[in-house]
Amino acid sequence: MITTQEIQQIREQVRAWHAKGESVAFVPTMGNLHLGHITLIREAVQRADHVVASIFVNPMQFGANEDLDAYPRTLTADKLALSEAGAELLFTPTPEIIYPKGMGQQSYVEVPEIGDQLCGASRPGHFRGVATVVCKLFNIVQPDIALFGRKDFQQLMIIKTMVEDLSLPIEVIGVDTIREASGLAMSSRNGYLTPTQKSQAAILKQAMDKLSADIIQGCNIELAIEHGKQALIKAGFTPDYLELRSAEDLSQVTDEQSELVILAAAYMGDTRLIDNLCFKR
Repeated sequence: MITTQEIQQIREQVRAWHAKGESVAFVPTMGNLHLGHITLIREAVQRADHVVASIFVNPMQFGANEDLDAYPRTLTADKLALSEAGAELLFTPTPEIIYPKGMGQQSYVEVPEIGDQLCGASRPGHFRGVATVVCKLFNIVQPDIALFGRKDFQQLMIIKTMVEDLSLPIEVIGVDTIREASGLAMSSRNGYLTPTQKSQAAILKQAMDKLSADIIQGCNIELAIEHGKQALIKAGFTPDYLELRSAEDLSQVTDEQSELVILAAAYMGDTRLIDNLCFKR
């Protein structure tokens, strides 16, 4: 696997592959990889002739009181895992390479409405940072397809919307969430949890399962959501939100909609975890 910080080297290699009529898949990450990331790489190998990955801890998507400095950097282990999974080219830029004029002078991409709610409301500026860096990485790599995990459901929808709105010639593919045996969604932030907290955190998936079952059975939505929040509190969570939305566009649910998604964000101690569950009623 080739590893580089050079934008020009990335472009030249991808251009060479495209010149031979070969397809390129891209998996952007922030490193500290787990099985969820590796699953994206393996899926990319099945869908394209070549796979490019990136590791970049993007400062633009972190808030003032968030864990940018504490975010784990595990480049040596990540490179080995990516290579073994089938990635051929790895882009590892620094903030100075991505934002040469500094973030204050950087042009940015913003997806309105869908990016202003849920995690966007709790973390102002977060999705501006996500959309900006993903758009820039897309322009650097110029892949045919890009793969993202469905665990970050709102992020996936924002990226799909951005690609459509900006007419980018990239197919964005969502890959199912990979879970631990307890049901807890795999996340780099799980490493912040103590063993006791990690056990308690499995309640997040159980609460969503119960909420979806209640809604399918016709229970009052507001009451069912409140019961779900109380279950999270009892398990030691501090809920940020637990909401039911349309799985198509994250709009508020109407009686006519059948494709639904439960979205949850909650703190276990100081660690903020997110998850979601799509279902039909």
